[in-house]
Amino acid sequence: MDVAALLDWYGRVARPLPWRATRDPYAILVSEVMLQQTQAARVVPYFERFLARFPDAGALAAAEPGEVLAVWSGLGYNRRALALQRAAAHVRQHGWPRTAEGLRALPGVGPYTAAAVASFAWDEPVAAVDTNVRRVVARHDAVERGPAALAARVTELLGDHPAAVFNQATMELGATVCAPRRPRCDECPVRPGCAWNGEDAPRARRAGGPPERFEDSDRWLRGRVVAALVAGAPPPATDPQRMERILAGLERDGLVVRDAAGAPSLPRRGAAVMQSARCHILRPL
Repeated sequence: MDVAALLDWYGRVARPLPWRATRDPYAILVSEVMLQQTQAARVVPYFERFLARFPDAGALAAAEPGEVLAVWSGLGYNRRALALQRAAAHVRQHGWPRTAEGLRALPGVGPYTAAAVASFAWDEPVAAVDTNVRRVVARHDAVERGPAALAARVTELLGDHPAAVFNQATMELGATVCAPRRPRCDECPVRPGCAWNGEDAPRARRAGGPPERFEDSDRWLRGRVVAALVAGAPPPATDPQRMERILAGLERDGLVVRDAAGAPSLPRRGAAVMQSARCHILRPL
């Protein structure tokens, strides 16, 4: 892969996303957590609103969990907000780890997020491999690699190039040109030498009938319940057994608390800390 051509292309066409204009590890961490399973264009207004309300790790750590959820509500995957708050609390107490390895100690921070923050904030020469990067490299090389082999290959491509620019460029290529559907190969800066034949390796499909509509999923209903609590409105009507399952899951994840009668509300600091600690022990974020 011609990495020099890739970096030159990125310098000309990079989208002016707000988190690309900062070296602040807190702002970068917020953006990376928000970008998990969410498109960049949708994240921008949430990112700007979140930083306006919680401008640094100390402000986020000191906030009521219910307020954090209120600012986050609508972005989806609300557990991310509480994981981010726990990471902020860790930073307030211990300071910022300045390496990808050290960042892995933050609650909810995995290998990709750690590498992204370390490279964008401090130029640590580490490759950040997300879904876009995996697709770009798999198509270019015509090889489907496991996580370790893929990380080694992307590190090889990184070489001596500035890690922040290289990581942004490869992700930008996958997000805007080498897209999952309808890739624009005629605009690709690394098309020379690319082995892709127009087909990706088949992915496993869910068996048993048509795909579930998002509006029929428990994840959609979880989001609607939290949004209703933020707005001070009653939860949406649904089957009582399903609602009990939804509320039990939200309570287990620290996103709601329930009174003696079972009525839900947004968490306050004491309840959220206990629930979040238990959730962190029971299962990964």
